[in-house]
Amino acid sequence: MPRTAREANGLTRRQARPSWLRRLVGAVAGLLVFGWIASIIAVIGFAEYDGVREGAFGERQADAIVVLGAAQYAGRPSPVLRARVDHALDLWRKQVAPVLVLTGGVGVRDTTSEAAVSASYAMRHGVPESAIVLETEGRTTSESIRSVALMLGERDQTYVVLVSDPFHMFRLWILARRHGLDAVTSPTRSSPIWANVSVNARYIFSESLKAPVAFIVER
Repeated sequence: MPRTAREANGLTRRQARPSWLRRLVGAVAGLLVFGWIASIIAVIGFAEYDGVREGAFGERQADAIVVLGAAQYAGRPSPVLRARVDHALDLWRKQVAPVLVLTGGVGVRDTTSEAAVSASYAMRHGVPESAIVLETEGRTTSESIRSVALMLGERDQTYVVLVSDPFHMFRLWILARRHGLDAVTSPTRSSPIWANVSVNARYIFSESLKAPVAFIVER
């Protein structure tokens, strides 16, 4: 083959490689965008869906109502935490489950756990100490759910109602299922985050990225 022909053939092969690579990168990028859009839809869908209200478990009583922790201020629940516990109290009074599992560890520069603050608040509103279980080790959502699953597993209990802010529900459900819990979600619509459109939108965006990570890699 003449030198010019060989050079032309080599150039064609070199041109073909970037074209193939671009198509691969484009396909991967397209899948990522599609997955992210699907995640946003799921986050919003779970935010709107209340399994208790919709009768997701029929006549069956849950083993426990699990309340995810939030900030507390010197022993007082923040408005977000108070709204979550209030929602759980309403479910408990309706006999959705006999036990409240209150989660949340000790934050930086705090002297008490979020779970303990939630428990004090719940007992002041009529819940006996015997109906409360504390999970005080978790500093993240994943840690709290893992710990709750272990605690309830020792009691041979797996059926739970998850209570947190609406934006949180999809990732909570994923983590609960991954740790062997049969979970129904019940979002707190009285939360100040849910009432603030711009803040809620930021949380939804954040959860749309965290939820796929929880689905793929978290244990």
